[in-house]
Amino acid sequence: MSDAEATRIVESADVSSKAVIGAGSSVWHLAQVREDAVLGEGCVVGRGAYIGTGVRMGKNCKVQNYALVYEPAELADGVFIGPAVILTNDTFPRAVNPDGSLKSAHDWEPVGVAVGEGASVGARAVCVAPVRIGAWAMVAAGAVVTRDVPAHALVAGVPARRIGWVGKSGIRLEPVGENRWRCPQTRQLYETFEDTIREVRG
Repeated sequence: MSDAEATRIVESADVSSKAVIGAGSSVWHLAQVREDAVLGEGCVVGRGAYIGTGVRMGKNCKVQNYALVYEPAELADGVFIGPAVILTNDTFPRAVNPDGSLKSAHDWEPVGVAVGEGASVGARAVCVAPVRIGAWAMVAAGAVVTRDVPAHALVAGVPARRIGWVGKSGIRLEPVGENRWRCPQTRQLYETFEDTIREVRG
């Protein structure tokens, strides 16, 4: 394995021996990666971040400092999780059962957040499971996502609502005609239909 492909796990990180860390990935100071988590090639897990048991991450994902990615979250290739983001996993959280006894792992069913290819979740955003963030979507910093986000959507607010569309560069698309949009950086054209958008080919 070349130096470029080497996996880097700093001494202060807590990485389970049962986790799978892809070639070229880095796990930084005080981060925790739990058992059966799978990180693809070229991933970065920042300082103090938490990757829960059985979480699946594709290649070239970035989970920034102090983000909390709870199981059973699934991140596709190229996903960006900003600083202090939380991907939750309990729709009806309680510390105790109705009889007052402390809840155990067997007393509730975790549900996950799925994040599509190339999507980004901005700093301190919260995604309340179960939700799906579509491919190349952008969740603004501080947003609270309580329902699915379409591919390429730009969402913001509490609760998060769509305020525009973004291209693969992450830059907000500009309108260029009826139901037509263009990325100002790549010049790629898109067309919308109801609440969906797609690239214009050819």
